[in-house]
Amino acid sequence: METTGTVRRLTAERMRDALERLVTERDVWVSTAHPDHGPHQVPLWFLWDGRAVWMCTSATSVTARNVRKEPRVRLALPDTFDVVLLQGEAECFPDQEVPKDAAEAFAGKFGWDPRAEEGSFLYVRVVPKTVRAWRGEPELRGRVIMRDGTWLA
Repeated sequence: METTGTVRRLTAERMRDALERLVTERDVWVSTAHPDHGPHQVPLWFLWDGRAVWMCTSATSVTARNVRKEPRVRLALPDTFDVVLLQGEAECFPDQEVPKDAAEAFAGKFGWDPRAEEGSFLYVRVVPKTVRAWRGEPELRGRVIMRDGTWLA
């Protein structure tokens, strides 16, 4: 693992950087599991509303099936050096029952509105309970920046 030039950030700096990435990034890796079928991981577009991550997937997808059976999920931003991992429970909203402000913000970010599509879609909302953030080995210690839904900085 490359650590040259890595300066250990304070918890407040990690939180600031993680929140900035949650606002600006487009994709998140979503890890779910089904009691009978095991783990599943896919990348999805996401929206951060300041408190929760919103994603959308086909109502018949493996991800949708899994979160209905087992709502505990893990999310990861797609950078293996500047790591941001979130853990929480999924709350599901059929496309015709999703809060209007969330659906419109999602459509505004991506230029795509699942509610207007032919098939059924499921919006998935995850309020993080735990967030970990680190850049390289020097930041492994102290990587938890949210615990029990409370930011530590």
